[in-house]
This record gives sequence, C-alpha cells and structure tokens, in this order.
Amino acid sequence: MVSITETQKIGVGLTGFGLFFLLFGVLLYFDSVLLAFGNVLFLAGLTFIIGLRRTAGFFFQRQKLRGSTFFLGGVALVLFRWPIIGMAVESYGFVLLFRSFFPVACGFILSLVNIPYLNVLYNNFLGSSPSIV
Repeated sequence: MVSITETQKIGVGLTGFGLFFLLFGVLLYFDSVLLAFGNVLFLAGLTFIIGLRRTAGFFFQRQKLRGSTFFLGGVALVLFRWPIIGMAVESYGFVLLFRSFFPVACGFILSLVNIPYLNVLYNNFLGSSPSIV
C-alpha cells in the first residue's frame, strides 16, 4: 500500500480547493479574484503533492517549455486581471502540457466503462484499442 505523507494530504486539499475556485470563477463569468485564487491554490497544491524540484522539472522540461510558457503566462494574465484572455491562454498551455496524458486517460476511462460507440471513436481517432480487463 502506498503511504501518503501529511504534506501530500495538504497538497490534495489545496489542489481540490484550487479546482473548486477555478470552476466557481468560470461559473461566475470569469471573476478574476476567484480565478487568481484558484490558480495560486492549484499550483501550490501541485507543489505540495509532488515536491518543488519535481514540479520545476515538469514545467521546465525542454519539450514542454512552450506549454509551460502558455500555462504560466495565462496564470500571470489572470493575476493581472485579464481573466478571459488569461484562461484561454492557460487552457491552451494545459492542453500542450498534458497532451501525452490524454490518450492514457481516455484508454483508462474506456476500459472502465465499455460503451461501444466511444470505443469505436477511440480506435478511429487515437489508433489503439483500450485493453479491457
């Protein structure tokens, strides 16, 4: 069994609150204060979960530098009270950062829920079939 430290538990809480504030900020027509608070909590929680060195290593890898620039630039735009443009830039950076993770997540979700139409879409667009256990 994997043991979770107290710092990681705090990080999960911070990340959860950050996602909550981001969602709430978007629902309240891009409220810049809630979005800024959500971004700060999300990044702090991520740092608490995986550590400062691994967080910096993730964001500043050579192949992820463009995505990191857009993501952190979007966070900066939100902090400077340009919430709509900042969230658009941040979303684009998020997609660039995690695009290698999306097929893995789709395969995992489709292996849990066997919906034939989604499996056909997954096979046609991503090129591999998910393993169903």
